[in-house]
This record gives sequence, C-alpha cells and structure tokens, in this order.
Amino acid sequence: MDLPTRHKALLAPLRRAMRDFAEAPVRAALEGLFAPDARVRLCHPFGDRAGPEALYEAAYAPLLAAFPDLERRDYIVVAGPTPEGEDWVGCAGDYCGTFARPFLDIPPTGHLASFRFHEFYRFVEGRVVEMQAVWDLPELMMQANAWPLAPGLGADRRAPAPATQDGLAPGPYDPEASEASRAHVVAMLAAMIRHPAEGGPEVMELERYWHPRFTWYGPAGIGTARGVRGFRAFHQIPFLAAMPDRGRRPEGTTHHFFGDGPYAAVTGWPNMRQTLTGGGWLGLPPTGAEITLRSLDFWRMEDGLIRENWVLVDLLHLHDQIGVDVLARLRELNKARLGFDPQTGRALP
Repeated sequence: MDLPTRHKALLAPLRRAMRDFAEAPVRAALEGLFAPDARVRLCHPFGDRAGPEALYEAAYAPLLAAFPDLERRDYIVVAGPTPEGEDWVGCAGDYCGTFARPFLDIPPTGHLASFRFHEFYRFVEGRVVEMQAVWDLPELMMQANAWPLAPGLGADRRAPAPATQDGLAPGPYDPEASEASRAHVVAMLAAMIRHPAEGGPEVMELERYWHPRFTWYGPAGIGTARGVRGFRAFHQIPFLAAMPDRGRRPEGTTHHFFGDGPYAAVTGWPNMRQTLTGGGWLGLPPTGAEITLRSLDFWRMEDGLIRENWVLVDLLHLHDQIGVDVLARLRELNKARLGFDPQTGRALP
C-alpha cells in the first residue's frame, strides 16, 4: 500500500468513531492515532494543545455536551507528500446534530445544526504528530441567529460536497496526477499575488487557471462566490482594498501543499501576513495593524482547471488580533436569550 493511502486508512478508525460520536470510542481512537506529544493547533478560542487528551478535553468534550447526538460527516479526505518531504492528510466536512445546549455561549436552537471543519493531520511513522484545524464557528452562530458582526458580501449558503462525489479518495495514490494538481494551484497563487503590486487584475490570469463555472466556497462571514467576477466582487476586491500588501510579507508564515489525484490542498499556521490599512473588509476599520491569517483550503480540478475551491479562515482569530472579542460581543447580543442580571448587565451562569 502506498504511503498516502496507508495514512488515510490509519485515520479511518477515528472518522468512524466520530460518525456516531461517543466519548469512549473517540478517546480510544485518538489515543491510538496521535503521538502522546502531538502538536495540536486549533482555531480560536481553543488555541494550541499537546496530545490527544488535551485535544479531546478542549474541543470535543464541550462539543459533545452541546450536541448529544453529534456526528462527523467527511466529504473530502485527501493525502499526499509535500515537496519538503512531509506527509499530510486533509479532511473537510461537517459536524452536525441536535444543538441542545450552549456551545461557547452560542445559544442552542433545539434543532439540527451543523458547521464546517477543515482538519489536517501530519504523519510520521504511522502516528499523527501535528494537527491543524479550523472550525467554521461563525456558521453555527448564524444558524442560531447569533452572529454579532457584519454580514458577509458573498452568498450565505452551505458548502456542498464535490460535484463529482469523489472527495473521499480511497487510493491508490497517483503521483503524476497529484503533482499536476498541486503544481497548478501553486502556479495560480503565484500569479494571483502579482496583483495589485505588479498591475491590474489582468496580471493574475485567473481565466488561465479557473474553470468558467468555478465556485469559491468561502467561510461564513465572507460567503460563497461564483466565477471570476463573483470572486472578485464579493471577496477579492474588498480584501485587497483593506490589505493591498497581501503576499508581500511571507516572514513567519508556512505553507504545506500536496495533491491527491484531481485534488490539491494547503494548510499553514499561519500562512498569510499582511497589514490592515484600508477599511471595509468584514466591516473592519483601517487599524494599520499587522495581522496573520490561518487559511486551510481544498481545490478540485476538472479539465485541467480549478472547478471548486473550499476555503476556511479562522475569522475569530483575525478579529482577536485587532482587539475584537467576537464571543464577548455574541454574549452581549444574546443577553435576553441567555438570561442576564439587569443590575450588572452580565449574562447569568
């Protein structure tokens, strides 16, 4: 068995345990898969952890308490080596179930709710030694009618599974096709960062890389965009107006690119550094602050072009860097629903 296929097979017991989520089997699967001192890098507010026990207690225990019938549903599972010699598996999907109790003070709906995840696992000698994960917590806030910040400019809709329904790539690994997918995405991103420093939108040559019916599935708070025009109108133009030095500040950033057949993926913690010098993006003011972004992405190729792109960004971490506590704002917004002391104005425990 080739190494990427083996790594996906090693991850399968954890995915199965999380499909019908219960504490004992999930803990056992984590202990069997992760190195005891594995580096766990989770989205805000969970932070960095070490080892499977800390991962479960910080993230999965409170999630299961809020969703007693919790399920994990993957629609992309891809793996491959990076040019630097690391071996990664990337997964995209949804956590879902009955939202019965508060989660991070997000008020429960009592109904089926879900949110996207992108999770990446680095393997060494058959064990996970590093995990990087972004959960789309704003998506859950929006389902609870509790998003406390500006609405996204893109379409507010669920990101679907790949149109070809082949995201659960079982193997065997195809090195030639996988490298072609990875190289296409890397070339596309290299061309993209030429704008605006080196010229207008034409220098990006997006039509050379993207399918005419390309869809960009952005995170909740930004939204989904269709085609080059939609991507530029609803994401890129406001993004670059706010941070025109995008791609010009690589210090302190990392990128782990790999391909798997018609798919390519990247993770990095962080993988972008830029300066918030303009206003408007996400409703943020031009603070002049230097910020970093954690963007975990998947692409699907079709006819030699990118047809679909799934993107998650740790937006709560972004806001935290400029002094905006989204969860505190959420609690203020939802005082009446959560219950609060009229004398202090604070939510009741």
